[in-house]
Amino acid sequence: MTDSTLPLASRRVVVIGAGSRTGRALAHAASAAGAELVLAGPDPRKLEWTAGELPGPARTVPVDLADEASVAALAAATGRFDHLVSTAAMPANGPLAELELADIHRAFAAKVYGPLLLAKHLAPQAATDTPDGASFTFFSGVAAWRPAPARTVMATTNGALAFLVQALAVEIAPVRVNAVSPGIVDTGAWDGLGPDKAAFLRSVAERNPARRTGTVDDLVRAVRFAMTSPFVTGTVLHVDGGGRLA
Repeated sequence: MTDSTLPLASRRVVVIGAGSRTGRALAHAASAAGAELVLAGPDPRKLEWTAGELPGPARTVPVDLADEASVAALAAATGRFDHLVSTAAMPANGPLAELELADIHRAFAAKVYGPLLLAKHLAPQAATDTPDGASFTFFSGVAAWRPAPARTVMATTNGALAFLVQALAVEIAPVRVNAVSPGIVDTGAWDGLGPDKAAFLRSVAERNPARRTGTVDDLVRAVRFAMTSPFVTGTVLHVDGGGRLA
């Protein structure tokens, strides 16, 4: 059921990474609030799957954030829009001695080059004349504040994005630019731990000041705040239960 009293009603929202669990949840929340969705990402099949689940209108546009022509095509297909959120991530984890330059490039494409290209090509089309204005929201991550061995590239790309949103907030104002920085969130990324997953999440919760791990709904709430708060820009919202402090 659509809630037309919410700020996203009748807005056009672009979700990049809409085939991921977090991207799908963001698309569902925006669609339920009455938004029109543009779903983008590298896998057309996953985008169509997400589109088919939504209660409101949605269209899909494949995009490769490492390819400027692909980002320009997304801009042309999107037209005027109100909010864009990108969950894109391509981690390049491992010891320094084993890192491949191609993997490092992909990690920077998702977190740094891609956001720059999205701002370059889509910011001119952002609807800044509405009461809540237009916004870009990107995903950083707690690794930038809690670096660890074999996570050097992840820490660097997330940290670069945290500073990039400040620069873009100035460069493309009055379009607002923010980042959400998740901590340990049960998005499905930890499912590979198998039977050890529950113990891992429990140990994280015991160390966190919030005494819990995150949920996808926690991320959705943070993104919703960033999109619809007209006096918030150039900010990183830490959704980590205080994990960066533990």
